[in-house]
This record gives sequence, C-alpha cells and structure tokens, in this order.
Amino acid sequence: MLGETGVRFRVIVPDVDETPRPGEDPFVCAVRLAEEKARQIARSSDDDEIVIGGDTVVVLCGEILGKPADPAEATDMLRRLAGASHTVCTALALADRRALLCSGEERTEVRFNRVTDSQISDYVASGEPLDKAGAYGIQGMGAFLVDTLDGHLDNVIGLPLTLLNCLAGQTLELLGLAAGDR
Repeated sequence: MLGETGVRFRVIVPDVDETPRPGEDPFVCAVRLAEEKARQIARSSDDDEIVIGGDTVVVLCGEILGKPADPAEATDMLRRLAGASHTVCTALALADRRALLCSGEERTEVRFNRVTDSQISDYVASGEPLDKAGAYGIQGMGAFLVDTLDGHLDNVIGLPLTLLNCLAGQTLELLGLAAGDR
C-alpha cells in the first residue's frame, strides 16, 4: 500500500516484545508498540530518513486477540469472532534519529458473518490466519468472514493512509519543511 503512494521505503523488522503490559488498555498498547518500533529502527537510520512504526491490534470485549500460536488457537479466535463485532486498531508512530516525532491510532469496527465450523477449519487449514492479529486477513482469503465495517478498510489491512497523511503533515510542520522537501 505504501508503494502505491509513490513514497520510497524499505522494510526493517524491529525486535520489540509485543506483549501487552498487565492491565494496559489495548489501544494504548498499540500506540506504545508503534512508538517503540519506530524509536528502535530510527536509532540506526540515516539523518534524512523518517521511520514509520506500526502495530495493529484486534480487540474483542476489551481483550487483545494477537497472532495465534497454532491452528487450535486460530480456530478458537475465529469461533469467538463469528457473528460478533470487534475493533481493529492500527497505531502509527513517526520518528527520526533524534526523536519520536508524532504518533496516533485509528479504529475500525468490524462485524463478522456467522460462519460454520467447517468454514473456519478450511480457512485455518490454508495457513493464512497463523500470522495475522485476530487470526484473519481481510485482504486475503479471510474476506468472506467480514459482514460490515465502520471505518477504513486500509486500517484493517494494517496501514491507515488517512492517519499516515495526518501524521506526515504534523511531522513536516514540526520539522519546518514543505511537503516536497523531504
């Protein structure tokens, strides 16, 4: 998605423990993790680079549904989500070598279709749910799970472009640059 905007970028995977802190609000957790990821990568970035750190959480009844550890956990998550609504929150943080520049989060409410155990089993057997928060990818085979969304699809995919544009504008303002300068 970022490539479609014309922005040149490279992907560097940070080594950040994504475990929520005891009692931590899920949405605060997402922002904290995005900030930690951005700071970690920014420390070794070039002077003229802006780092985008991101984290997506799937929240059902106040509980974060992370990436499932195995097919059984993916099956359990999908059964819990079936026919229910949940919140997808993606947080972004921008940093350069000197500092964290800004951060924010976007939320989308997602309602799942009622699906059968057989549909869930077939989907889990595909392997797709195993590396996805909440055990599904709306941009892939998991699209059949989703009934409706209230919010932006790109947020559920994992890169909320409206939020990114807002944060980029704040960053340019903070750095005293015009849009074409960086």
